[in-house]
Amino acid sequence: MAKATVTFEDINVTVTVPAGTRVIEISEKVGSGVTYGCREGDCGTCMMKVSSGWNNLSEPSVLEDKILRDNFAGKHNRLACQAQVLGGEVSVRPA
Repeated sequence: MAKATVTFEDINVTVTVPAGTRVIEISEKVGSGVTYGCREGDCGTCMMKVSSGWNNLSEPSVLEDKILRDNFAGKHNRLACQAQVLGGEVSVRPA
């Protein structure tokens, strides 16, 4: 199975994960500040800034694109609950 490396800049932790893993799953396990409130109905709280490896993430879905636009997100912001690491290296931090 293909692997990917994700660095959480806020806590200076790098982990290797299977390709296809959503960033929020990793963030929860390592204790990063990339958090979420969707279980409480607050979509968009898991927004993160992708510092590098943007092209190693899945393309934003129509829903994710809408939420990012509604929240005036920057070009390199993504939702951790939607972004899947496809391979290579990715560095993120809370937005």
